[in-house]
Amino acid sequence: MTDHVQNASPWPRARLTGVVYLLYFLTAIFGQLMVSHGLAVSGYVTNILSTVLYLTVTLLFYALFKPVSRSLSLIAALFSLAGCVFMSLGLVHVNSPISPLWFFGLFCLLIGYLILKSTFLPRVLGVLMAAAGAGWLAYLIPALPLQLAHAIMVLGFVAELTLCLWLLIMGVNVERWREQAG
Repeated sequence: MTDHVQNASPWPRARLTGVVYLLYFLTAIFGQLMVSHGLAVSGYVTNILSTVLYLTVTLLFYALFKPVSRSLSLIAALFSLAGCVFMSLGLVHVNSPISPLWFFGLFCLLIGYLILKSTFLPRVLGVLMAAAGAGWLAYLIPALPLQLAHAIMVLGFVAELTLCLWLLIMGVNVERWREQAG
């Protein structure tokens, strides 16, 4: 099993992660636009699709970052899965006192940390993702001024989109990924 992991190329997986991540962004934005324009049923279906795409991204990230730390990668995946569950509750009009951003913020923090500890992605991506995670958590502070809240949303979006595009265009350093997988 270890030989199989060492010989498997992470390059296609990184690119696939970038593609699925981009599809998530596009469907999430499109779904919100549809709902805001009165196309609720189509918007909700699109939002369900975006949630499925984010679940897929979560599993792909788990596999990608497992060589860095299997346990932290699993914990990050569990936070993201919990966030998707709470986000799904909102899609079916079940009010929850727990915001999915708690889980997605922790997910982004852990992904940022895993990127910083990895040798196969640029550290700046880790800093951006950790900042996005801290930002999503700060966004939940009730007394946060509206302008700061919007700035935090933009930061989170830019950080995640930057990681998405990096994976899509550049992928990962295969040699360094294999070193960490070994």
